[in-house]
Amino acid sequence: MNENEKQHAISVLNKILELELAGVVRYTHYSLMVFGYNRIPIVSWLKGNADESLAHAHKAGEFVTMLGGHPSLKIGPLLETEKHDIGDILRESLEQESTTLKAYYELLAAVEGKSVSLEEYAREMILLEELHLDEVNKMLRKPGEMQPFSE
Repeated sequence: MNENEKQHAISVLNKILELELAGVVRYTHYSLMVFGYNRIPIVSWLKGNADESLAHAHKAGEFVTMLGGHPSLKIGPLLETEKHDIGDILRESLEQESTTLKAYYELLAAVEGKSVSLEEYAREMILLEELHLDEVNKMLRKPGEMQPFSE
C-alpha cells in the first residue's frame, strides 16, 4: 500500500472505531431502558451487543496502529430518540448496524488487493455485521412472517 492508500485505510478504520464505540454506548443505554416481561433476555442480548461492539472497536484500533496511525478518541453519532419500545430499539439498531456495515464495505473497497490482512478483516466483519442485521431483522418480524422486515 502506498502512503495515500494507507492514510485512507486509517481514516476508514477510525470511522469504524467511532461507529463501534457509538454502538457500545447505544446498546448499553438500550439495555438500561428495557422494561416488561421479556426484560431479562433482551437486556442480556443488548449487553452482549455492547461487548461485541467494544471488541470490534478495539480490533479496528489495533489495525489503525498497525498502519502507523493514531486511533480516534471520537464516538460516532448518538441520537437519543426518547423511544424505548423494543421495536423502536430494534429499528434504531438496524440503522446503526447498516451504517457500520457500509463502513466495513468502504474499508474492503479501499484495501482490496492491497493488504490481505485488512481485506480478510473487512470480509470477516462484513459477515458478522450481515448476520447480526439478519438477526435483528428476524426479531422485528411477527411470528410466522417469512418476508424480511422493511420499513
